[in-house]
Amino acid sequence: MTTTTTTNDLATQPLGLPSSPRPMRVVAAEDNPVFQSMLKTMLTKWGYQPLIARSGTEAWRILQSEDAPRLAVLDWMMPGMDGVEICRRIRSANREPYVYILLLTARTESQDLIEGMNAGADDYLTKPFNAHELRVRLHAGRRILDLQEELLKAREALRDQATHDGLTGLLNRTSILEKLDDELSRATRAGTPVSVLMADLDRFKSINDTFGHLAGDAVLREAAHRLKSAARRYDSVGRYGGEEFLIVLPGCDATQAAVQAERMRDALGATPFSTPSQPVVVTVSLGVASSSEGASETLVRQADTALYWAKADGRNRIALHSAEPGHATCGRALMPDVC
Repeated sequence: MTTTTTTNDLATQPLGLPSSPRPMRVVAAEDNPVFQSMLKTMLTKWGYQPLIARSGTEAWRILQSEDAPRLAVLDWMMPGMDGVEICRRIRSANREPYVYILLLTARTESQDLIEGMNAGADDYLTKPFNAHELRVRLHAGRRILDLQEELLKAREALRDQATHDGLTGLLNRTSILEKLDDELSRATRAGTPVSVLMADLDRFKSINDTFGHLAGDAVLREAAHRLKSAARRYDSVGRYGGEEFLIVLPGCDATQAAVQAERMRDALGATPFSTPSQPVVVTVSLGVASSSEGASETLVRQADTALYWAKADGRNRIALHSAEPGHATCGRALMPDVC
């Protein structure tokens, strides 16, 4: 390798690289020991963390590892697997986050360079190359990777906005119903039950009327938090609309779902809610329905019917959907025969 600078000159300017608690890792694949040493020295001085691969096979293994580096400097000709083949494999996997590839080659024919770029390389340098040229090309690659990271964050934020309720952070109505459809499809294949809870905050309108809508928003946020905390890790909680919440309980039959509903009823009513004005006592009524097959609309309608029974029977209780409307539970009881 021929350079026009000495090793001591390689890090005199920071090139505006963003500071971070962990230097960006770079795979440098080169089978020549002299070039390996020079690449390691240069990359370290420029603020990168080099991972030296002595063959194409080793470079591919590093790039396939968990939390793999996103910046790669690959020699075209290497034992085991050449740089162009690595490019093809990375691009065919269509992986995220993106891996920026700089190809090093002694080939100068235009057709060879076209082949390398068509294989998926983002940039290339012909050997021998100038150290500063390698440095600025790596810097350009890092800018592109930083930009892509920002775009991915923006995409995830938009996805979150599309699937979650803005006030409570729970799944929105569309998303929770999609989750129910997924769980019902899985339950039908496995022959296992799925239950849903329809929860409605009791006399919520009076909270808005008495304490104001800011207090009402605080109550909704806290209710969502308490419902989420009382749910199992694999349950799904969504805001169905207004002060109504829908909870999907995979693997729960009606009896088990009633136990879960009672836990949530107690979680909401056990302690007052903090609001901007004063603590407010909030209770909840819940309707329970269970099935191992059928349409999600039917299950939601049954849970809503049971919720109506719970409201009509005095609120702050749970009701199971059954042939007998009188099977609404009362107070702390879980099942009708306990009342």
